[in-house]
Amino acid sequence: MNHLPQAWGRPRDDIYGPYDPSHLQTTHPQSHTQSPLVTGTSVVACKYKDGVVIAADNLASYGSLARFTDVKRLRPFNSRCILGFGGDVSDMQSLDRTLNALSIREDYSSAAQPPDHSQPSLNARNLHTHLSKIMYRRRSDFNPLWNVILVAGLDGDDSPFLASVDLLGTTFSSPTLATGFGSMLAVPILRRRVPDEETASQLGKEEALELVRECMRVLFYRDARSTDQYAIAVVSKGGEKGEGEVDVKWNEKAEKQSWAFADQIHGYGTQTV
Repeated sequence: MNHLPQAWGRPRDDIYGPYDPSHLQTTHPQSHTQSPLVTGTSVVACKYKDGVVIAADNLASYGSLARFTDVKRLRPFNSRCILGFGGDVSDMQSLDRTLNALSIREDYSSAAQPPDHSQPSLNARNLHTHLSKIMYRRRSDFNPLWNVILVAGLDGDDSPFLASVDLLGTTFSSPTLATGFGSMLAVPILRRRVPDEETASQLGKEEALELVRECMRVLFYRDARSTDQYAIAVVSKGGEKGEGEVDVKWNEKAEKQSWAFADQIHGYGTQTV
């Protein structure tokens, strides 16, 4: 008797004869994802004078159901950059495998690098360009990856870098960025405080952290697909040229919550007829 896993659930060959799959259709129409099922919402990021702050909550929703509450949507790549994923979680996992393979190749090449770092390693700008090519290629094949990605970190000159790429391969750079509902709710808060690159170059780390935390709190108030548990990361310059530091806190909670405004919302609380 055949006990191999591929034979499980099939009739026994010694009684019914060898399994004949010829009656099954072997070719099927090629299909692509038309709408994501399990999705993550906003990613929020802000530059400051020495680096970038980025945050994303830990919720992945199955439609309107808050299904998975511990999904990490920030992905450190190396000591110089980190990615934040919005959109389809399965496509995020596919991209994560691609980035893991790229990271391994990068580690092998950097191991043979001279001690003086005369050969530059992969930085945030390089990674953003690489991802934009991947997304545009998938879009051109009519099989897009349903994600919007923020790439935060340091470029080749050790300057703060922040840019986005979406499922069409469209790229955009700004001192403050957000995806999902955050592009409507968080961006006005961010731009009120950091309207341009000059202001970002004068912003301190603690100010940037507080600004991003305020955005995550507002998103928890207003976005039904968000949660008050989130991950927040800071990418900053390291001690040496070409080095950086990535500090990630995976389980932060929205602070200073106040629901005093809720009683002014029609339909809130006990209703009287």
